[in-house]
Amino acid sequence: MTKEKGNIYLSSPQFTGEEIEYVQRALDQENIATNGVFIRQFEMAIQERFDSAHTVALNSGTSSIHLSLHLLGVGPGDEVICQTFTYIASTNPILYLGAKPIFVDSEESTWNMCPEKLGHSIEDCIARGKKPKAIIVVNLFGMPANWPELLLVAQRYDIPMVEDAAESVGAKIGDKFTGTFGDLGIYSFNGNKIITTGGGGALLTNNRFWDKKARYFSTQAKLDFPYFEHIEMGFNYKMNNISAGIGLAQLDVLENRIEKRRNIYAYYKRNLEMLPGIAFLKEPEGYFSNRWLTTIIIEPDRAGFKASDLREFLLKDGIESRFLWKPMHLQPMYKNAPYYGGNIAENLFLKGLCLPSGSGLNEEELDRIINAVFILHKEVILKTEKTV
Repeated sequence: MTKEKGNIYLSSPQFTGEEIEYVQRALDQENIATNGVFIRQFEMAIQERFDSAHTVALNSGTSSIHLSLHLLGVGPGDEVICQTFTYIASTNPILYLGAKPIFVDSEESTWNMCPEKLGHSIEDCIARGKKPKAIIVVNLFGMPANWPELLLVAQRYDIPMVEDAAESVGAKIGDKFTGTFGDLGIYSFNGNKIITTGGGGALLTNNRFWDKKARYFSTQAKLDFPYFEHIEMGFNYKMNNISAGIGLAQLDVLENRIEKRRNIYAYYKRNLEMLPGIAFLKEPEGYFSNRWLTTIIIEPDRAGFKASDLREFLLKDGIESRFLWKPMHLQPMYKNAPYYGGNIAENLFLKGLCLPSGSGLNEEELDRIINAVFILHKEVILKTEKTV
């Protein structure tokens, strides 16, 4: 009797066992809420690891974006520029504040926001008398955006930038880590990220005033009184002590996680790039991606099958894959939002697929995924030969 094959998931969390010690210590101390010692330790560890002057540990990446925009004074009627090719968590906080999103297309080299299109969108906004309040740039799938050029554009018009580094913890350009390029940077430690606290995030900044205000707003804007005193609206956004303890254990093995994900990318690339119509996103010179997810682009005319065909074929074998993000300007809820660009993001969505990339994948599982791609390719060839 053969052993039944298990499912292979897109990006499962991986733990070392050290996390249990932190959790147990928090329980023993009866300190599991938002004022435990692990929280500040985790914040300091992030600051030291990524060379950020200030870090505030929060309960999600989404709340980190919302709080960043709140610190920048974004409010009803304001306009915020955001790249269209991203997950909706990058954009919904704009709506939370009553502001309006303006979407910008990607560039081909990084798949992230196009600096040229960003410039066009800003010029158009200013021409109609509405200077954007902020810009949100995302480092998708672990690949840093074109920060050297994007920063030049933002500085030219004096518009603050929020860096959504949810997917790119540990990635960098040269010696500078993602999350520290923008005026405010955010990380996510969700369960599917390269390191996880179960659910959680962080806000990074070099601005001491924003750090102080972020701590204030993230704890319900509670004043330092011997009783509960509030003069403005705040949020319940702080990370809890158990999550922070898990984060400390995970941060210790970040380099190992990145190495494994980069090795997984290299293994896929080495074994699949010879197939016609399959391409991988390469690193521009000087860039270092954490390769959170390995992504491929499938050209149907050459490969003989579409991204949707491969996704369904893998699923039949218990292998989870996922389409690339559907651009925000194509989402029903954002259909009336302004959009600047062409069809780069749209083509990436139509042709792209994320392959399983969890740090715990072994070579046998990777071979099973790769073999499935070859089997589909062979079926396409046989079908073509029969019709000729």
